[in-house]
Amino acid sequence: MKCTLALGCFWKPEENFKNKPGIIETEVGYAGGKIPNVTYEQVCAGNSGHAEVVKLTFDESIITYEKILDLFFKMHDPTQKDMQYPDVGTQYRSEIFYENDLQKKQAQEVLKKMNISYQGKIQTKITKLDNYCRAEEYHQKYIEKNR
Repeated sequence: MKCTLALGCFWKPEENFKNKPGIIETEVGYAGGKIPNVTYEQVCAGNSGHAEVVKLTFDESIITYEKILDLFFKMHDPTQKDMQYPDVGTQYRSEIFYENDLQKKQAQEVLKKMNISYQGKIQTKITKLDNYCRAEEYHQKYIEKNR
């Protein structure tokens, strides 16, 4: 199973997710923009509409989609709009990109529950995955490569 999440600069979430039990693979990329293929420079310019994302491949028998979403909300500040301090811009927004109706329903349920905990301040969007593009190779496992 796969899921795609935007929670600020993609380097740290990839590092945080990669060693969680049940996570088979991580990949960083861009999603949700206006065009199918973009570069880091285009995304950073702020007019492509893409968010920096981490794409996870996971084993549902070990970690559920709901558990991944729970971790997602704990790994960033979902109350910040179009930023994760100190990174500012729409590419750093909080967004759950669903791949099917079941993921959409589960994401809506988790978001509703979390929004109660955060007193209605959550800025996270839930959007159908569109125009996903793998990020350049130097971004993949960036923290691991640059310790």
